Order: sequence, then structure tokens, then C-alpha cells
Amino acid sequence: MKYLYQLLSLSLFLCIIGCGAYSFTGGSTGDAKTIQIDFFPNNARLVEPTLSNRFTLALQDLFLRQTNLELTNAGGDLYFEGEITDYRVTPVAATAQQTAAQNRLTISVRVRFFNRLVEEDNFERTFSFYSDYDGSLQLTGGVLDQAYDEILERITQDIFNAAVAKW
Repeated sequence: MKYLYQLLSLSLFLCIIGCGAYSFTGGSTGDAKTIQIDFFPNNARLVEPTLSNRFTLALQDLFLRQTNLELTNAGGDLYFEGEITDYRVTPVAATAQQTAAQNRLTISVRVRFFNRLVEEDNFERTFSFYSDYDGSLQLTGGVLDQAYDEILERITQDIFNAAVAKW
């Protein structure tokens, strides 16, 4: 019985130690210690004034929550820059009266990622997502906030996955 207890203890110990090399979020930052995320200006034809700041903060918050990286203003081991390239509202469903029953807000962001420690990981890609809302509603206030929450959560998670989860 004593040996069984020792074997179980050793197995549990090795399992805990082995899991230390992995992140429960599925991402690996390797030897990186710092991250730099520059401000993403809104270069879309239709400019929503708060979007740039909101997107930049959402991306920073995601990396700070899901990694042990320290945010820096310059010289980060992992570095993100880019711009918002598209912000558009389009009808996706019509009523019998030829009005929009449902509208779609789509946001696209061009991202350039540089891993200064592993240059093969560098990329430049566009990430895009959308949110549908009732055509009788205006895209302001709570409707806009809900759409932003849905879109920015998806885009930032896709960027995170591409950069550190290699998806």
C-alpha cells in the first residue's frame, strides 16, 4: 500500500510539473517576456470615433489576461501594428415592404505581427467578423455596444490564436 501511495504521488507530481509548460488558453509565448501593441487607427471609409481605442484596448486586455507577457510601449518581443480597414453596415434580410429586416455590421482589421525571437512566426493578415441586429434598430447605444462586444471578442481571439496558438 505504501508503494501504491508513493507511485500515485509521483504520478500526480509529474502530471502537475508537465502541465506547467502549457497554457490552458492554448497559446505559447515561448521565451517572449514583453508585448507591444500599437494603436490601431481607423482607416475605413466610415469612421466610428471610439472604435480604434476600443479595439486596441481589447487586444491588449486579451493578451494581458491570457499570457504572462508584460505590455511595453517599445521594443516588445512580440509586436502588433495595423489598422482598421473596413467598417460597414449592410442589409442581410428584407421585409415585404422592401426595408431591411436585419442589418449586419462588419469590421475588418489588418494586422502585422512580428515575433522578434522567432521570425518565422511573423505574419500580415486581415481579420474580419460581423454582428447582425434588427433592422428596426439604430446602430447606437446598447445595440452598438453589443455589436462591438461580439465582433471585437471574435477578432481579438482570432488574432491571439494566429499569433500564439498557431491556428
